[in-house]
Amino acid sequence: MAEDDQEENEGAEGEQPEKGKKKKWLLLGGALLLLIAASVGATLYFLGFFGAEEASEQPVEEPVEEVSAAVYYPLKPAFITNFDVRGRQRFMQAELTLMLRDNSVIPAIELHMPAIRNALVMLMRGQDYRELQTPEGKALLRQRALLEVQEVLQQEIDSPGVEQVLFTNLVLQ
Repeated sequence: MAEDDQEENEGAEGEQPEKGKKKKWLLLGGALLLLIAASVGATLYFLGFFGAEEASEQPVEEPVEEVSAAVYYPLKPAFITNFDVRGRQRFMQAELTLMLRDNSVIPAIELHMPAIRNALVMLMRGQDYRELQTPEGKALLRQRALLEVQEVLQQEIDSPGVEQVLFTNLVLQ
């Protein structure tokens, strides 16, 4: 009988660690499910899924600005200028396109094209060749060209008229 009691105790002891492992895994699984549920809930809360009923009851009207479609006006012919870099002649060819939103500005651009081209040629002629070889130098030239065009149009029609000046082709050699 003593042996039977000892065998029962050993069997109970052998099952005890397995039950402990199962409890651990169940607790870890439950904690993991709880974390996942909290994460999903927080995500839905921050995305506004829990406040959707309140938002639908009180519609908020935001002012919507109508943005006209962009109109592109290419400046033809291309601009060609030269540079003197350490005794060597260097050339720049630039094809520019004006981006605007109002079609009524196009006749003013065509009328004042000589003044616009003059301002742009003078601007490009005064550039440093080494500076134009960098992306920053090209971006700066584009912004300066925009300011020159807007200045001419501001003087002539009291409106800047042009939103962007874009390089459609720029060759430095």
